[in-house]
Amino acid sequence: MTSMRRNLVRVLDGETLSPPPIWLMRQAGRYLPEYLETRAQAGSFLQLCYNPELATEVTLQPIRRFGLDAAILFSDILVIPDALKRNVRFNEGHGPVMDPIDEYGIATLSAESIFAHLSPVIQTVESLRIRLPAPTALLGFCGAPWTVATYMVAGRATPDQAPARLFAYRHPEAFERLLTLLADVSVEYLVAQLDAGADAVQIFDSWAGVLGEPEFEAYAVRPVARMIKGIRARRPSAKIIAFPKGAGLMLKEYRRRTGADAIGLDWTVPLDFAFELQKDGPVQGNLDPMRLAAGGSTLDEGVDAILQRLGDGPLIFNLGHGIIPQVAPENVQRLIDRVRGISES
Repeated sequence: MTSMRRNLVRVLDGETLSPPPIWLMRQAGRYLPEYLETRAQAGSFLQLCYNPELATEVTLQPIRRFGLDAAILFSDILVIPDALKRNVRFNEGHGPVMDPIDEYGIATLSAESIFAHLSPVIQTVESLRIRLPAPTALLGFCGAPWTVATYMVAGRATPDQAPARLFAYRHPEAFERLLTLLADVSVEYLVAQLDAGADAVQIFDSWAGVLGEPEFEAYAVRPVARMIKGIRARRPSAKIIAFPKGAGLMLKEYRRRTGADAIGLDWTVPLDFAFELQKDGPVQGNLDPMRLAAGGSTLDEGVDAILQRLGDGPLIFNLGHGIIPQVAPENVQRLIDRVRGISES
């Protein structure tokens, strides 16, 4: 791998760049017509994730179109439970489903042969590192143990992920075992991505916001801290972004307690609070995805507010969550141009 310090990595090291590097969660996805064409070739969403050639192609599509500063591996956080033989399926219009797990299922979970199952994903990372433009950073990722566990317990997403919260109260030892297994497997998975060429990795905790304070500490902070400690024990220079969506005020201690290099912020985080968080290190975010969908002056105003408040510190510009399918590609170009200070002709 080249020794070039890509702009995203420079920010993760604490530098302030103007303009800041920009990438977007779900930048490869259903809003792009070229993605829809490739997705149709794959046969199913999971087949796309496990096809290195096609997964490489969809990862590269937004880089070719927009010249973003980073590409993020095209995959899904649920490939881990799929590799753990939980029968993951993606049903159009209904989201992911899998076989719900109980105490017995947790006790008998085995990580044996999990990395043979995930080897196509690592092949995609290797392919991307070769094919990406040299200045473009490559991000790997996985789901945080809490978020992945919520899907495994309920078998699907539910309002406030109540089944997992209730299960954790009723069966704390089993739930702790599940979180620990997911954390340890995820360490190996992210180390493999880093070794294959990823410049940094992101840990997505999409359901962190449903947790109360003690539960946030037990289910969101401690497992991610275990992961980051495990990754750094193996790869001391690893760069790690953690995104605990909806964490609110609990973000204040999150970076210190987990060891993450940068904190991803959702769009509900006030910019004054984000400014305070930035004093302790890099932040990433946090444009409301609906502003991107709306476009025009609504988009411009959102971009400008973030740059004015956070642009004088270490910032990776991003959305506060993923691009929605209704977004027009021209709005993405407008966003990138606005961040980079490129005037409309």
